[in-house]
Amino acid sequence: MAKKAVVVLSGGLDSTTCMGIANREGYALYPLTFSYGQRHQREVEQAKKIAAYYGVSEHRIVDLDFFKQLGGSALTDKSIEVPDDGEEKGIPVTYVPARNMIFLSLASAYAEVIGAETIFTGVSSVDYSGYPDCRPEFIASMSETINLATKSGVTDHHLTIKTPLMHLTKGETVRLGTELGVPYQLTTSCYNGEEEACGTCDSCRLRIKGFKEAGQIDPISYRIPIDWFN
Repeated sequence: MAKKAVVVLSGGLDSTTCMGIANREGYALYPLTFSYGQRHQREVEQAKKIAAYYGVSEHRIVDLDFFKQLGGSALTDKSIEVPDDGEEKGIPVTYVPARNMIFLSLASAYAEVIGAETIFTGVSSVDYSGYPDCRPEFIASMSETINLATKSGVTDHHLTIKTPLMHLTKGETVRLGTELGVPYQLTTSCYNGEEEACGTCDSCRLRIKGFKEAGQIDPISYRIPIDWFN
């Protein structure tokens, strides 16, 4: 029987690259997608397509409308505008309070129930938006916590959180994903959630930078012209 992995799958570039990595490593894939009232809700639909592409037996979509009720982030509160003038200093308004902590907590519960030994998540501490829950310190702390707080952890069936992109630039991530045949044409990154990516939000800027560094043309559409080789 194949070993199992829960993949926190947003429908974006990084999490889909993690799907490709977990697939290459021989895991049976159990993607977990969160619908949390994000303005870029389109990513949930793309996650469904990505899960189908990999032929998974089960794809769970978790409704976390609490985040929308909570607000406090440009991604969940439409009264807060998504910046389009480059990366912000400090923690940006697109940070969603405690998002990755909650996602990984739920992923660990799911992993326990299905007997998975590994959780994959696409966080990176290199090319990222300044979110505190994308740092190695957080992942190390969370790994310790879930093994203290779960039946799996206290019975020596430890859960491992794998972050294969943690120390990769976006360019390195795109190169790796391209080698693995990751279906980037199915992914979405734009915070505005339209069919055509805006090309100006922080997430789009990081994605464009990654494809340029990798010497690749991004297969998704943008509202603005992009010179991929300049």
